[in-house]
Amino acid sequence: MAAVGSAGSGAVSAAVHTAARALREQLVAHAVADLRSPLHGADPSRVEVSEGRMFLSEKPTNGESYTDLLRRHMMFDADALGEWEPPGQDTGYGMATFGAQFAEVGVDPDLGLVRVRRMTGVFAPGRVLNRKTARSQLMGGMLWGVGQALLEATHMEPRQGRWANASLAEYLLPVNADTPDVEVEMVEIEDRVVNPLGVKGVGEVGLVGAAAAIANAVFHATGRRFRDLPITVESVLAGI
Repeated sequence: MAAVGSAGSGAVSAAVHTAARALREQLVAHAVADLRSPLHGADPSRVEVSEGRMFLSEKPTNGESYTDLLRRHMMFDADALGEWEPPGQDTGYGMATFGAQFAEVGVDPDLGLVRVRRMTGVFAPGRVLNRKTARSQLMGGMLWGVGQALLEATHMEPRQGRWANASLAEYLLPVNADTPDVEVEMVEIEDRVVNPLGVKGVGEVGLVGAAAAIANAVFHATGRRFRDLPITVESVLAGI
């Protein structure tokens, strides 16, 4: 499974990263050219920046902040432009987020009810910019997959050609009672091919494998393959 269309994070962060590097180089160049700067005459490649302060890598005490530099030159701000063009599709590398999902279900043979007890997803989205929101996105996708596997379906009324369940009053969605314990793990891997920061995206990758994992778990519980979604009470009773 893969997150294919989730390119926003990587594209935007790469452009911001490029602009930020250009801005840093611009301010370092101002500092090394400034006779009043502690960094005057230094080799720009030996100047490091941390928490808004420029300093020599071999002598961290020798440096100054961006604020001091801008104030001394009476500069209210500084700006730089950055752009980034994504690599083509023929790079020879797999650049999409990938992962694996696992599910445990219980099946009542008399009632045909399927209950998801546990779900685990492990994903490799490159560099994670915000672990909290990425985890929420992936968890939401996995719970969305519960609905796809067991509940969500549209039904056509054949006589009038209209949707029989055209509102949320009739369209079944998973609620708290249907959702299991969900565990989400992210494995950060360094990928400099996809973009400078190695950022990919999670997109809908949390959904992609969820229904397949649940369907496989139902197969292990019943010994029967169910190839149509959702796996309804009727189909389970007919199958076992």
